[in-house]
Amino acid sequence: MLVHPWDAPQDDAEWQQWLAVHDFGQLSVNGLPGEPPHVQPMHFVHEAEPGPYGLVLAHLARPNPLWPALDANPVVTLSVVDDYVYVPGPWQAPPDSPPEHGTPTSFYAAVQLRCTAHVVDDPAEKAELLNRQLGHFQPEGGSARAAVGEAPYGRLLSGIRGLRLEVTDVRAKFKYANHRPEEIQNRVVAELTTRGGPRDTAAREHLLRRRGSR
Repeated sequence: MLVHPWDAPQDDAEWQQWLAVHDFGQLSVNGLPGEPPHVQPMHFVHEAEPGPYGLVLAHLARPNPLWPALDANPVVTLSVVDDYVYVPGPWQAPPDSPPEHGTPTSFYAAVQLRCTAHVVDDPAEKAELLNRQLGHFQPEGGSARAAVGEAPYGRLLSGIRGLRLEVTDVRAKFKYANHRPEEIQNRVVAELTTRGGPRDTAAREHLLRRRGSR
C-alpha cells in the first residue's frame, strides 16, 4: 500500500483509535505452493499491549481450509478498510480550471497489520480468548461466558481454533485530500455534506480533523 507523507497517520494513537471501532477485516494467509492466498473475512479485537503494536485476537472454525497454509507460514496480514467514498472530479478542480478538468479519486482509511500468527488449541485458553472478544463486542453482557465443560459453549470449543496475532509492523493510511489547497478542501467538505451518502459524514470528519496537520 502506497502511503504518501500527507496520508500517513499523525501518530500511532490515530490508527489505534480508528482500529478500536473498526474491528472487522480480512486476514490474508500465503497459500501453499501452487495455491492462491487465503483471504478470510473476520471479526477481531486489537489490544494495544504487549509490544509496540499490540496483539490481535480472533477465532475461526476448525474446518477452515486456511489452517495448513497458516501452519506452513505463520506470517500474515490483517487488512481493514472503511470510511471510503468516491470523490467526483469537479469537486477537486483547481480554482483556475474548468470543473470537468478535476481529478476523480477515492477517500479511505486503511490499516494493514503484519503479524505472526499463533494458533490456540488449548480449551481453557480458547475460552479465555473468546471471553476477551465477547467483552469487546458485548460490553453490556447478555451472553454466558465460555468455560471448559460448562454449558452452553463448553461443548462448542472443540469446533474452533483461536488465533493470537502478534503485530510486528503497521501500515496505515488516511487519504482525505489533506495535501490539497484549503479552497478545494472546503469545497469537498461542502459537497460531502450536501451529498450525505453512506460514509460521507465519516470522510468529512476525517478531512476536517486532519486538515492543517501537514
